[in-house]
Amino acid sequence: MKALGQTETVNAQVLAALRTAVITGELAPGTLHSVQTLATQLGVSRTPVREALIKLAQQGMVRFERNRGVRVLQTSLHDLEEVFALRLLLEPAAVRRAVMRLDESTRKELRKHFAAMQKAAKADDEFTMLGHDRRFHRVVLEASGNTRLATYVDGLRDMVLRRGVSTARESRSLDDIVAEHAEILTLIEAGDADGAAEAMRVHVQHTAELLIAQEAGTGVLDIDLGWTNPA
Repeated sequence: MKALGQTETVNAQVLAALRTAVITGELAPGTLHSVQTLATQLGVSRTPVREALIKLAQQGMVRFERNRGVRVLQTSLHDLEEVFALRLLLEPAAVRRAVMRLDESTRKELRKHFAAMQKAAKADDEFTMLGHDRRFHRVVLEASGNTRLATYVDGLRDMVLRRGVSTARESRSLDDIVAEHAEILTLIEAGDADGAAEAMRVHVQHTAELLIAQEAGTGVLDIDLGWTNPA
């Protein structure tokens, strides 16, 4: 991690730097770190580092150990199941509300990210496509009017990224992922709140089932996410 400049956005910079270091494995799972060592490495005081680590601990990415420091945690299959259960409880309901609140500016932003996903998929650029995938979801969630929910769900996605896994090219193609978002966008554009919510639920559950079975290495799904569906 590189030293950061002292600016008014130092807290946000520290949080972003530490989150990235955990996700990329620069701060490897199982390793123990002191707040002071991390602060020295980033060139900042202890306070913003500690505040950032508290937020990462709330997201299940690190754990404070008394008189020892902070340990980076490994995401387990059970963690993935819990992450997707939370997403299934939150995202469809947020999409339903978002459809009823969308303005043209937000619709335009959704179209922009979807078009970028299509372009990246055609170019076989997984990194760019998944970045716009994430932003597409964030725009929809923010449109619900609940920014805390949008931020929380975005944090849940970090836990999956930290494991360094994706269904892209493993369990489905980039075009398959784009197609699922196309259905969601079509229903959003049509003003079909219930349909869009259901399409989002199907998309998130499909991702969960593919990813967890893939990571289990058995191809057999041994999870129960059905309880998250109110239907």
